[in-house]
Amino acid sequence: VIKNSFNSRENYITINSGKNVGIEVDMGVVNDKGIVGLIEKTSNDFATIQSVLNTKSKINAKIKNSNHFGSLIWDGKNVGYAQLIDVPRLASLKHGDSIVTGGNSDIFPENIPIGKIDKIFIDKKTNYYTINIRLFNDMTSLGYVYVIENKRKKEKQLLESQTIAPKK
Repeated sequence: VIKNSFNSRENYITINSGKNVGIEVDMGVVNDKGIVGLIEKTSNDFATIQSVLNTKSKINAKIKNSNHFGSLIWDGKNVGYAQLIDVPRLASLKHGDSIVTGGNSDIFPENIPIGKIDKIFIDKKTNYYTINIRLFNDMTSLGYVYVIENKRKKEKQLLESQTIAPKK
């Protein structure tokens, strides 16, 4: 990591690797503690990463113990926390449960660490949970990161594009 912003609503990270070593847009980025973000743009020798601390970020995630899914977003308020939204009220969860990447992503493999449940709220309008997640990563202090290539992404996307949803 050669540049890292974390004090705006749309934060980005720059790394000193790019197309010359096979990095492409929409690859996942992690470190030894968990997820960091997604490759946004590339040049020959550099790439920018949309940080999980970006209000445009939306990553498939799940509660590790129950396998209930939601979307990991960031509300722009605190660099140590992200939010898991759209989790059904049927989900069994408690303070301290681990949150990991879900299996619905084309970018991240399943079960990469994200954080732990800190606070649980019920959205009165939708009857879904909104969960505050304390991130495992200190997003203000990033050193080395790893870029993930999903070698089966195109095959999965092709199959899903050929699958026709039943008419209601």
